[in-house]
Amino acid sequence: MRRFVTFGPAFVVMLAATVALLATPRIARMVSFARTEAMLTVAQRSLDDDDILERLNRAIRNVANAVEPSVVHVDVRFDRDSEGDRGSSGSGWVYDISGHIITNAHVVRDASAISIQFFDGRLASAELLGADPFTDIAVLKVDTQPGLFPARRATGEQPQQGDRVFAFGSPFGFKFSMSEGIVSGLGRSARPALEFGGFSAFIQTDAAVNPGNSGGPLVDVRGRVIGMNVAIATARDKRGTAADEGQSAGISFAIPLGTIESIVDQLIRTGKVARGYLGIRFSSGADGVPIRDGQNSLGTGVLVGDVEPADGPAARAGLRSGDIIAAIAGQSITGPEVLRSVVSSNEPGKTVPIKIWREGQFLELPLVLGEMPASVLTREAVAFLPGQLGVAVRQTRRGLFIEEILPDSTAYRAGLRPGQQILAIAGQEPRGEFEFYTTLIDNGLLVGKGIEIEYAPVPDEESNTSPAPQRTVLRIGR
Repeated sequence: MRRFVTFGPAFVVMLAATVALLATPRIARMVSFARTEAMLTVAQRSLDDDDILERLNRAIRNVANAVEPSVVHVDVRFDRDSEGDRGSSGSGWVYDISGHIITNAHVVRDASAISIQFFDGRLASAELLGADPFTDIAVLKVDTQPGLFPARRATGEQPQQGDRVFAFGSPFGFKFSMSEGIVSGLGRSARPALEFGGFSAFIQTDAAVNPGNSGGPLVDVRGRVIGMNVAIATARDKRGTAADEGQSAGISFAIPLGTIESIVDQLIRTGKVARGYLGIRFSSGADGVPIRDGQNSLGTGVLVGDVEPADGPAARAGLRSGDIIAAIAGQSITGPEVLRSVVSSNEPGKTVPIKIWREGQFLELPLVLGEMPASVLTREAVAFLPGQLGVAVRQTRRGLFIEEILPDSTAYRAGLRPGQQILAIAGQEPRGEFEFYTTLIDNGLLVGKGIEIEYAPVPDEESNTSPAPQRTVLRIGR
């Protein structure tokens, strides 16, 4: 009995400990479940009591409802018997009640037929009223009819970094789609996206933009157009490629509304585009110069090199060599390309405020823009054409010869090869390397027209004969 009494309490303690060890996890789980249930109940009640997310949903639905009737899907057909690519598609939006539709120039380039589909399924044929390849903007025209709903525009308002935005279009053929993002940056350059100079200081967003979004509107939280989708950045090309040539990587670009309205209004009125001109010389490149007040950084701008004679726009406004241009028309100037874009996207004769840094202080001057000479615009295009076409030419005493052809380029697919002599361009005898490209431009290459090239094939050395001249059609490839 004594031993039983001696070991009895120990056994009881051990048994209690065992039970506690076995029961504790279950009790802990029950306590955890109870806490989760309490948290779930509080969260559900809070969601039921606070409708902030539902109000946000309603607001975004209202943006969709306000914008979608103004968005169109653009189908394009081509007459190219020798090529398999017979069609393409993109997006656009209704500009006014007169039936003007806005899209990217590259979407409708070289089109033989253009079809517009409205949000409710209606189809209409459209004609190309005018296009500006330098800003990648095109104006289409449909017959005025009931059911045109022009998009609201945020005219005169500058978007700000961080603003919420929505991109509309037909990504991968999924018509009338909508994506959401914010304004990631302003005044961006994406030169590879615009093939012939890139006269646009882009809005950068993180809204998803994919092939088929080109030409669709970018709108603000009030459903007003602030820009037009044109390009995306990809791992292949961080500076931008046309939105029809890559997939979204979280960086997309849009042409700002100010540029669109200036170009579109001119195309509607006259079918041509006149561009603003400043009349200064500055260092080219992507980056601006820093503006500093002692150790304090005040931003960046473009350093004025030379000012043209007294009759130039800059000279009349009072600009001097050594000034740093910080802003024009309310747009910050972060580099030479942005300066060129902002100035050229405004019409000649327009008075714009120009903010400069001079001798330790900011000054604002009124400036009346001049008109950009045609030669300046041509030089911009010629600088890009060799790369776009994939052909370099060289003038010799014996004539104009093809010096280099990039494999699988537009020129290569047209049958051009190194060593061939160029005999005629659109029936005109070439007179030099620069004239080779300018003749192509003057005959409509940039707006999609095919230009006939007559050339002499490379002589056959074995037979010592000169093959007969041949002809081909050169056009900007897709």
